[in-house]
Amino acid sequence: MWIYAATIFAGSFLLFQVQPLIGKYILPWFGGGPGVWTTCLLFFQLVLLGGYAYAHLISRWLQPRRQAIVHLILLGTALALLPITPADTWKPVGPGNPTWQILILLTGCLGLPYFVLSATGPLLQHWFSRTHPSVSPYRLFSLSNTGSLLALVSYPVYFETHFTRKAQAGLWGLALAAYTVGCVFCVVKLWQTTGIEPLTSKGQTPAPELEKDSPGAGCSSAPMVPNNRLMWLLLPACASALLLATTNKLCQDVAVIPFLWVLPLALYLVSFIICFDNPRWYARPPFVLALTAAWGGAFAGSCFAAPRHPYTGNC
Repeated sequence: MWIYAATIFAGSFLLFQVQPLIGKYILPWFGGGPGVWTTCLLFFQLVLLGGYAYAHLISRWLQPRRQAIVHLILLGTALALLPITPADTWKPVGPGNPTWQILILLTGCLGLPYFVLSATGPLLQHWFSRTHPSVSPYRLFSLSNTGSLLALVSYPVYFETHFTRKAQAGLWGLALAAYTVGCVFCVVKLWQTTGIEPLTSKGQTPAPELEKDSPGAGCSSAPMVPNNRLMWLLLPACASALLLATTNKLCQDVAVIPFLWVLPLALYLVSFIICFDNPRWYARPPFVLALTAAWGGAFAGSCFAAPRHPYTGNC
């Protein structure tokens, strides 16, 4: 189990370590405004979703050995595209809205490595469930978010202050190579167990029996009705929108610096760590009180921060 845990932790660490690094790299090129980081977050969210979709599709439609081959090919291609440092030719020329140029730059310099790392959590958890069918994989998701949180916190505290941007990019590339080695070991373990577990009609492994205290214990396996599907789509969409809005507000009112970039994102990750570690973390009354207080604080903050009417003095 440790090789899966270490690889998932490393992949998540690299996934979120590169976000402030590349954002800081291109920030001076596009005027240093908060919109640069907001656009970067848009790119990261979209590619992360794409990585999850890729992991879902190959896990659903390909046999385990083919999954491993496809993923290792993508990893090898990502290594061949290193380093991730953008060349001076990417610098903007002339005025205008830089949003599309930023998205194209990030896709060209970081797209494939970030896409492959994005699939780490769900894909390796699927492999883990095949090699350890009696063990719940849900806590590995909590571990991956812990790695992401550590990456975000360590960047402004240590990496930004001790290394140049070029050195940071070089260390990130070396760590990506080490992560690839971990994936190779996971593939070896997967190949050793291929054929032991029965497959469903679409190449999937039957869901493992969940431990009593695992996050998925007690969940119904009945098909989800359309209203529930819509709710599960809208809830994370609202969370992502609030993350972008909060980060943009902080950068506008204070400063465009990595510490303020990572602070809302770190709180966002803490919520995932709590949710997937153990159900005992959740007690409804304290969470309802915290949510009510957060709503009240957000309303009061937005009201007091808004410009007052010159005659009435109201928000």
